[in-house]
Amino acid sequence: MQGILAPRPVAGRVDRFLTGHPDATTPFLVVDLDVVRRQYVSLTAALPGTEVFYAVKANPAPEVLSLLINLGSNFDVASRGEIELCLGLGADPARLSYGNTVKKERDIAAAYRCGVRLFTVDSQPELDKVLRTVASGTVFVRIVTDGAGADWPLSRKFGCTVGEAGQMLLQAARAGLQVGVSFHVGSQQRHPGAWDRPLGQVAQLARRLGAVGYELAGVNLGGGLPSRHVDPTADIETYSEAIAGSVATHLGPRFGGLMMVEPGRYLVGDAGVIRTEVVQIVRRASDPDRRWVFLDVGLFNGLTETLGEAIRYRIQAPGDGSDTGSVVLAGPSCDSADVLYETYQYQLPLDLQVGDHLEILGTGAYTSSYSSVGFNGFPPLTSYYLPATAGSGLTS
Repeated sequence: MQGILAPRPVAGRVDRFLTGHPDATTPFLVVDLDVVRRQYVSLTAALPGTEVFYAVKANPAPEVLSLLINLGSNFDVASRGEIELCLGLGADPARLSYGNTVKKERDIAAAYRCGVRLFTVDSQPELDKVLRTVASGTVFVRIVTDGAGADWPLSRKFGCTVGEAGQMLLQAARAGLQVGVSFHVGSQQRHPGAWDRPLGQVAQLARRLGAVGYELAGVNLGGGLPSRHVDPTADIETYSEAIAGSVATHLGPRFGGLMMVEPGRYLVGDAGVIRTEVVQIVRRASDPDRRWVFLDVGLFNGLTETLGEAIRYRIQAPGDGSDTGSVVLAGPSCDSADVLYETYQYQLPLDLQVGDHLEILGTGAYTSSYSSVGFNGFPPLTSYYLPATAGSGLTS
């Protein structure tokens, strides 16, 4: 039987918050910043010598960014707005990487004036923009990957071929910039070996540069490190061993350039829980074996990554889970696309009632940042952040 009903209760401070706020208006997200800190510490220990560039888009809350600034993190930014947000919170511009490969030239120039010195491109027109506006710094050229093994692949919109990358790297190097190679194996990547093939391609490019007297200044391993959802994933140590092994195999044990990783989901996903209310339960003659369960959160106010059922969140519900049945889960809007899970059949209690609460786990990433400003009049997802310092107050 497909679908997983996560056991109750949610552990730790989030559970205590939910228990202490039974009447808080749903839907809302609760993020435990202690978990974010723990994930950051675990990652830096697992990948020593690799600089962490948090993907701001995953959750741009000032509470998250401020914590990571204090921990010494770097930041992967995708827009002028994210740059200004990070700088406004005290981030060092030298710690920002402008990783979006589709940028306005005036935004590249503004970032450079602010002190940003790391830029990523994946096409000749984008490189031309950088060469016109950036006098010193590092250009990373992003190569394409197939995204195999990722629940949220990134294989069609981004990346160039190795041949194209080689030409752009040489052009940027001859213009006096340092050069690096970037790739992304897909978000929520469940195969620890997914980094091996692109690292082999990076090595090819490094040799091509070396043959004409240039060195590879950096490698950006991208994101992809997973959080915990329905489908099992390995622990961070398994991923780090596989990545470190591939780096050593392809680039040698003493690669001297900047090694970067861009986690988003791994750092903040498991820190968050969405509480939602059951709005309606319907049995349809066209689908007699399942109930349609409508929630007050859906595709347009936080759960965009359920599109195509790509990200399958763990769900916990009232009861002990012993008497359950298949359901279709849908959001509250009047858009027919707002169906969360229909093919992947979740099991929910047979005695589930309108007004009951469900908790959707692992939702600290790509939920509040995807939430619409007011589609159908539903407000953006309310978020609460449990401070990382014990004894301090709750921020929202």
